[in-house]
Amino acid sequence: MVSMSHLDNKYDVIVVGAGHAGIEAAMACSRLGAKVLLSTLNVEHIGMMPCNPAIGGPAKSTLVREIDALGGVMGEAADATYIQMKMLNSSKGPAVRALRAQSDKQQYINYMRNMIESNDNIFLRQACITDIKVENGEITGAIDEFGIEYSARAVVLTTGTSLSGKIWVGLKSYSAGRLGEKAAYGLSDSLMKYGINIKKLKTGTPPRVDKRTIDYSKMKVEAGDDELNFYSFKPNRPIRPQYPCYLTGTTEETHKIIKANLDKSPMYSGLIHGVGPRYCPSIEDKVVRFSSNPSHHIFIEPEGLGTYETYIQGFSSSLPADVQVQMLRTLPGLEKAHVVKPAYAVEYDYVPAVQTTHSLMSKVIKGLFLGGQINGTSGYEEAAAQGLIAGINAYNYIANREMLELDRSSSYTGTLIDDLVTKDIQDPYRMLTSRSEYRLLLRQDNADTRLTEIGHKMGLIDETQYNIFKTKQENIKQELLRAEKVTIHASEKNNEILAKYSEHIDRGMKISDLLKRPNINYKIIEELDTDTKDLNIPRDVAEQVEILIKYDGYIKRQEFQVEQASKLDKFKIPEDIDYSKIEHISSETKEKLNKIKPKTLAQASRIGGVKPADISVLMVMLERHRLYANIQE
Repeated sequence: MVSMSHLDNKYDVIVVGAGHAGIEAAMACSRLGAKVLLSTLNVEHIGMMPCNPAIGGPAKSTLVREIDALGGVMGEAADATYIQMKMLNSSKGPAVRALRAQSDKQQYINYMRNMIESNDNIFLRQACITDIKVENGEITGAIDEFGIEYSARAVVLTTGTSLSGKIWVGLKSYSAGRLGEKAAYGLSDSLMKYGINIKKLKTGTPPRVDKRTIDYSKMKVEAGDDELNFYSFKPNRPIRPQYPCYLTGTTEETHKIIKANLDKSPMYSGLIHGVGPRYCPSIEDKVVRFSSNPSHHIFIEPEGLGTYETYIQGFSSSLPADVQVQMLRTLPGLEKAHVVKPAYAVEYDYVPAVQTTHSLMSKVIKGLFLGGQINGTSGYEEAAAQGLIAGINAYNYIANREMLELDRSSSYTGTLIDDLVTKDIQDPYRMLTSRSEYRLLLRQDNADTRLTEIGHKMGLIDETQYNIFKTKQENIKQELLRAEKVTIHASEKNNEILAKYSEHIDRGMKISDLLKRPNINYKIIEELDTDTKDLNIPRDVAEQVEILIKYDGYIKRQEFQVEQASKLDKFKIPEDIDYSKIEHISSETKEKLNKIKPKTLAQASRIGGVKPADISVLMVMLERHRLYANIQE
C-alpha cells in the first residue's frame, strides 16, 4: 500500500483523540505502515488519566494483558511508570486474580507522548475535529475547528468524554470534557447528519487533596507486593521502588452531610440527564443506595512522585465544592485536608455501539471506526482494548485485508465488543469477570497463549517477541510431560515438608497428581524435589503448568461449553434478511433483530429480549434457506 503525503494534509488514517483508545489506534495503524494524523484537544494530555492514576484491577488486568499479547502498548507503559504493583485476589482462583498498577500519572503521560512523537508515521496535531467528510457512504476525511480539511480513507473516533462535554460541580456547570480542558463541539451534529444516533452518558471523578494536609497515621497502609508481576509479556521489565497507598472510610457524619445536601446535586435535582456508571457510583449514590452500610472504603492514592496531589479513590461526587470540603474533613486522617481539585461529574455525548459491527466500524459509514468511551464504556483498559481493535481494523480496511473480529471465547476484548454491539447498553459499560461465561479460559495469565499468534499474524508482534512466546509454550509443554512422569516419594523427609502445609502422602505420587491438591504449588514441589529446583523453571511457566494441572477438569468442561456454543455460530444469517417478514416471532423481537443485524444465530441469541423460541424459528428458516440454496445449485 502506498501511503499518502502529509504535506498536503493527506493521510491514510485520522485518529481523533489521544487518550488510551486513540494511542492504541494510532500506534497500531502506524506500526502496520499507515501514515496517521493524530488529532487531540491538548498535546500535553496524551495518555492522561483524568480519573484514578492506576491501570488494571479485576477483569481490567486481563484486558491489559490481552492488549499486550496483540501488540498494543498500555501494558508496556504501565510497567514503565508504576509506583506500586499489587496482585488482587491472590488467594482466590486464577480466573479472578487481577494485577493492579498504581501509576505515576505524569510519567505515564511522558512515556506515551514520547512513544507517539518518536514514531515517524504519526503526525500529531492539536485541534478539534468538528466534521467528517463522507462521499457515497464512505469516509473521505475530516475538518477541524480552523476549517482545515484532511483527507483519509479511514477515521477512528476516540473522543472520550469530550464530545459536547459539560462539567457539573453542584448546580453550576460549564462546557468541558474534563477539568481544565475544553469540550469538543460540532462533531456530534456531523455524525447525526449522516444518520448516526447520539445519546448522553455521565461519569464522575473524586477530589484531589494536598498530601501534606493528610494524617496518614489514622489510616491503614496498603503496600505493594514483594514478588512483582508485570503486564507486558516482554522480558526484563523494570524494577522500580514501590510506594504505599492508604485506606480510610466514611463516617456517620459524612453520611449526614451528604443526605442534607442532596438537593444541591445535579443528579438528584434532575439537571443531569445522562445515565451514570452502575459499578462506579458517586459517594452520594452509595450513601443513598446502601443506606444500611455505616461506612464505605476510601483509598488514598498518590498521583505521582513529582506532585503533592493525592487521589481520593471511592469519593466521586457532583456536590458543591464547599460541601465536598465538609465531607472530606469527616474522614479519619483528612480532618485538615486542603482540596487541590474538586470532584465533578461530566455529561457527554456517545454513540450507542449497536450501530457498529464487531470490527468497530460504523454500519452507516464505511471506513469510520469508533473506540472507547464514545461507544458507551468506562475505564482506561476498556478504551485501550477497543482502540487497538479499531486501529487494527482501520488499517485492515484501507489495506483491503480481512477484519479482525474476536469472539467471546477468545478474549475479554471479544466479550466486551460483543456485549457492546449486541446488547443495547444503557449505562457506561465496565468489564467484569462475571460478564464472561468462559472466564476460567480467559485468564490474565494466559492472554499470550490465546492472542499472540493473532498479534503476530496481524504484524504487531515482531519475530523476537514471537520467538520468546514460542519458547515459553514449548517449555510449558515439556514441563507438563515431566510432571506426569516424575514421582515424589513418601519419604519421612518429604512428609516433614508437607506437614508444614497440612499435607501428607502415604505413597509415591506424580508431581501432576500432587499439584492437584489445593494447598500444593510449585514452590512446595521445589522443596520436595531437588531436580525440579535445579531446573530453575521460569515463574510464568510454572504458573501455567500449575493452573493447567490443578484446574484440568474445569478447563475441559468450559472447552466443551465453547464447542457447544460454536454450533450456533455456524448458522450464518444473510445480511439482507428482512426480519419484519418472518412469521411466529414478536414485533419487539423483529425490531431488535433489524436494529442489530446479527451475523449468526449465536449473536442473535445474546440480544436482550430475544427468546429461545425466536432462535428456534430462525434456525428452521435458515435451514430451509440452506436447503433451497443447495437445490438451486
